[in-house]
Amino acid sequence: MPVAVGPYGQSQPSCFDRVKMGFVMGCTMGTAAGALFSTFYCLRMGIRGRELMGSIGKTMMQSGGTFGTLMAIGMGIRC
Repeated sequence: MPVAVGPYGQSQPSCFDRVKMGFVMGCTMGTAAGALFSTFYCLRMGIRGRELMGSIGKTMMQSGGTFGTLMAIGMGIRC
């Protein structure tokens, strides 16, 4: 399959590279949103100390993975 060349001689990223980029972007955004929302939620519920850090970390990983997967699927559809 020929590789598309841009106007300045650069090759375009492959479909797999676009899916990876979508996952990384989604994972970053999901992790940031998870940190923000879970911090406010946990502090509002009165969670402190080690339990606070565990809850925030768990929510960050879950939301990052979920949103990253959704963004990767979206980028795969666009290919």
